[in-house]
This record gives sequence, structure tokens and C-alpha cells, in this order.
Amino acid sequence: MGSLYSEHRTWLHAVPAGWKLGLLVLLSTGIFWLSTPLALGVACAASALLFVSLGAAMSPAIRLLKALGIAAALVLVFHAVLQQPVVGLVSVLRMVAASLLSIALTLTTRSGDLQTVLERLLKPLAPLGVRADRFALQLALMLRFIEHFFVAWKRLDDAYRLRTGKGGGLKLLAPLTIQMLQTARRVADTLDVRLGE
Repeated sequence: MGSLYSEHRTWLHAVPAGWKLGLLVLLSTGIFWLSTPLALGVACAASALLFVSLGAAMSPAIRLLKALGIAAALVLVFHAVLQQPVVGLVSVLRMVAASLLSIALTLTTRSGDLQTVLERLLKPLAPLGVRADRFALQLALMLRFIEHFFVAWKRLDDAYRLRTGKGGGLKLLAPLTIQMLQTARRVADTLDVRLGE
């Protein structure tokens, strides 16, 4: 499966996965508590500075940033049509700030490290019948499939652009869906063999 993890080492790679995950939760919660454009603008600028500080490690996420920009523009237009420009601005600033933090975590943290952290966090629930290892695996797989979606999309778009000289757009939806289903099937078969369930 494809991954957005960057092998280009940065200062954030050295921070333990548990600390990064905890800070992401705290900062994202704080961002959603803010309600004024000024405060959210400062938070968004801080998130952008953190992201830019990763330097060359940002390159795997360029396509993801374009998608984020399109989503932000659509939200602004939607609220402008509803004559709620301030609500639109607040929503976009929240979305961009939280997304940049999440992408930074994805670029600098291996999925295996996140799975280990999740297993430790879920262990106290074992007396209630919760299997921490399986639940953590499910969460890790969900995150990996999100990464794989964007990696597969980029590969298909690059291949289409080489052949035609332009982006694939919605024409890539069918082959992308087929690839994702094939990947899901291979992962399911592998888990069936390894876990025996």
C-alpha cells in the first residue's frame, strides 16, 4: 500500500509518535474552540509555519494540499451564496489549520508507530472485552487506506497526464475505485491468513 510518510528526515520525525498524536488532539480541539477570525487566523498561520518547517518532506503531500485548497474555496463560495462570509471564513480557517497539523503528523510518523501508541491507549479497556491490538489495527488500516487513496490517485493522474498532457479529473474515478477494491481484497486475504479469523 502507498504511504504519504516522508523518508526525508525533519525535526518532527524525532518527536515520539505518542507526543505528536497527543498534541494533535489538544491543538485540534483548541482550534475548534476558537470562534473569531483573528484568533483562527493566528492558529492557521502557526499551523502553516509548522508545516513549512518540514521543508522537502512536504513534497508527498502536494496533491493533498491542492485538494484542501479546492475544498476551502468551495466552502467559501457556499457560505458567500448564503450571505454568511464570516461563517465561511471561520470554517475554512478551522479546516485548514487542523488539516495542516494532521498532514504534518502523517508525513512524519510511521503507521506502525501510531498503531503501537493506539494499542497502549486502548489497553485499559481490555477488562471490558475490548481487544486493543485488533482495534488499533483497524484504526491504523483506516489511516493507511486514506493515505493509499491519495497515493493511488496521484499515480493514476500522473500516468494519465503523461499519455494525454492533461489531468484525469473524474475520468480516474472508475480505475481508482477498482484499485482501492483490489487493495482492500488483498489486505483482507492477508489478514485472514495471518490472524486466522
